[in-house]
Amino acid sequence: MKRITKIEDNKVLSVKKKIRVAAYCRVSTASDEQLISLEAQKVHYENYIKANDEWEYAGLYYDEGITGTKKEKRRGLLSMIADCERGKIDLVITKSISRFCRNTTDCLELVRKLLELNVYINFEKENLNTGSMESELMLSILSGLAESESVSISENEKWSIKKRFQNGTFIISYPPYGYANINGEMVIVPEQAEVVRKIFVDTLAGKSTHAIAKELSECGVISKKGGKWTLGTINAIIRNEKYTGDVIFQKTYTDSSFNRHINYGEHDQYLCTNHHEAILSHEVFNKANEVMSQRGKEKGNGENTQRYQNRYGFSGKIRCGECGGIFKRRKHYKPSGNYVAWCCTGHIENKDACSMKYITDDSLKVTFLTMMNKLIFAHQMVLRPLLRSLQGLDDKDRLLEIQEYESKLEKNMEQRQVLTSLMASGLLEPALFNSENNTLIQEEEMLKAEKNKLMYSVSGDRTRFDALEKLIKFVSGSEMITDYDDEVFIAHVDRIKVVSREEIIFILKCGLELKERMA
Repeated sequence: MKRITKIEDNKVLSVKKKIRVAAYCRVSTASDEQLISLEAQKVHYENYIKANDEWEYAGLYYDEGITGTKKEKRRGLLSMIADCERGKIDLVITKSISRFCRNTTDCLELVRKLLELNVYINFEKENLNTGSMESELMLSILSGLAESESVSISENEKWSIKKRFQNGTFIISYPPYGYANINGEMVIVPEQAEVVRKIFVDTLAGKSTHAIAKELSECGVISKKGGKWTLGTINAIIRNEKYTGDVIFQKTYTDSSFNRHINYGEHDQYLCTNHHEAILSHEVFNKANEVMSQRGKEKGNGENTQRYQNRYGFSGKIRCGECGGIFKRRKHYKPSGNYVAWCCTGHIENKDACSMKYITDDSLKVTFLTMMNKLIFAHQMVLRPLLRSLQGLDDKDRLLEIQEYESKLEKNMEQRQVLTSLMASGLLEPALFNSENNTLIQEEEMLKAEKNKLMYSVSGDRTRFDALEKLIKFVSGSEMITDYDDEVFIAHVDRIKVVSREEIIFILKCGLELKERMA
């Protein structure tokens, strides 16, 4: 007999599927500052998405150093679209239409493509979600505005800057070495001004830019950007008319494609004399530039300084532990045999002021090999714990603070753009414009200074981390090394401190300081 059994409905609790949300962000240049800013955006969006219980974090896509007007060059954007096609993303969050795309045609094309894939875009600044749009009219208008935003902002800024060029009120926010920006004015920094004067005196005395740069680095003089002096830096100082108290405005210009060029006469330039206090006379400045031009003609390479580089890995990197002087390379000629030695400049100039004796090049190289071989043998005990400690540093709080400063700076810029537009249309008196604009410029300088403090701290930690990873990769994959190599030394050592002829300290780029007995 057939038996019929009724199958009851299986009531399964329905689980609401989370929306898979990705974020897209972009910065327009690939500078270190912009890349840290990009990291700040990434942290912000990751926290923002994960804070919503209905959302599932689907990743963050980004482009660095890429223009927003050219879709084809943005690998991060194209990668995100590819993942949308694979069904990995339901919603994309981006800051604004201008960050997503400044070209109207591309913007509409991308939005339509994603809509066909049932993927929506949320533009935060415009408070626009493509999933709730009944038509493309609003998006077309907004993306058209975004496309023209670059042009309108650029034209307004150019107009404003040109007016300030003409009336001499343009503020040089980043003055050259020797000056500081104090409340919008270029003010001489006395100790830096002395260095500038010395550079010009040395040039007139016949010293090469290579020799001047090397001497400044060896003496421990810090350049404008906090690093070593280079031939290009010295050349730029000698060619800079600002040291005479004059300023030539509009040495460069931006074309319609937002590319910067040197102004060879395509646009008017403006010479503002007695703009600020001079460090040099016009006579000294002109003579030094004549010397530089003559040298260029004699060498047949114009102003090209790239063919001259430091010849030795140790150059400028050995510092005296007694007087702080830089060690110079010298050849010693003895009856028993010739050899190369490194000598403290302080001891060379005054033996009574510094008693540090020379160290030989060969012993220094052998000691370096000893130090590196110790790391190769014991990197698990020495380097790995340091790497774990650096990995434990939490950048998120600092990056979120940087993002806050970015937002404040963006608001400041928008306020200045409004002022400029009102001024350009004749709705604002020049006196009021200058007053309000100067206030915003000062606020911008303050915000940038605070942001830069945070960026330097983040950048410093990351630089050490990258250097340590590079060192671990080298030592963990190497046999004991027997031959000295300049490239290995330069790659991993920041400088050497000579404690005595028997003892030196290697200060590595990752922050480690390792003491070694001289071989």
